[in-house]
Amino acid sequence: MRPKSTCFLSLLLLSASLLTLSCSTDKNGDMVLFGIENDVKLGAQVSREVDSTYKAKGQLLARNSSDPGVRRGYAYLDQMVDRLMASGEVSYKDEFAWDVKIIDDPENLNAFATPGGHIYVFTGLIKYLDNEDQLAGVLGHEIAHADQRHTVKQLQKQYGINFLLSLVLGENSGEVQQIAGQLAGQLAGLKFSRDYERESDAYSVTYLAATNYYACDGAAGFFQKMQSLAQSGNPPEFISTHPNPDNRITQIESRAKELGCNTTPKGANGYNRFKQDLGL
Repeated sequence: MRPKSTCFLSLLLLSASLLTLSCSTDKNGDMVLFGIENDVKLGAQVSREVDSTYKAKGQLLARNSSDPGVRRGYAYLDQMVDRLMASGEVSYKDEFAWDVKIIDDPENLNAFATPGGHIYVFTGLIKYLDNEDQLAGVLGHEIAHADQRHTVKQLQKQYGINFLLSLVLGENSGEVQQIAGQLAGQLAGLKFSRDYERESDAYSVTYLAATNYYACDGAAGFFQKMQSLAQSGNPPEFISTHPNPDNRITQIESRAKELGCNTTPKGANGYNRFKQDLGL
């Protein structure tokens, strides 16, 4: 634990920034100097950058699209996120945005979340998965990254609190672009530690179990498909930037067994209609 005197000095030195700093533990029991309101501000900046990038490419699907299939697709995803939020297990359910957006890239098998709970899902991932439980598992994993504040913790470890504060103050717009690209998998650099990845996998099981709706090990189905791709000799970029899928499947299944939660997936009919609505 950081000495109180050092923490107090840091607050004095940074008080002029008018940003929220705290030396107490957050809702997850973690000591993070970067205040939760700053997660929200940084997340909004990164989300605007992501939106701008994919709008310019014509790949960000609009919620108010003239295509009724896209609108139904958003309603379907919103319902999934709402179920996970209603689990009672998300610490910052009320503080973060928890909005979800679809990026039309059929070759990209990925999803990601910014600080502050802005979630992005690529159509390649939606197309590749077999059922709603698998996608819910991935969403739960990404929600955990945001809820456990992994991006902020990683940046604070790598660059320090002053770097984070400069981002929120708008003094490093180029760095915000860089972080947005890294989260979206476009640029190398920001990688979550294996501990953070394992923690997000475990929380995914916890969230899904508490919904009483999804197979709680849904994320394992995603990694099983990733593993099949890797064994086929055509591994996606995801494999090279994330821990071994085989180990993660085992850990997710062990967590599900520990919780004694339902692991029977729902039928795929609704999910197939969802894919058809998006033209996948």
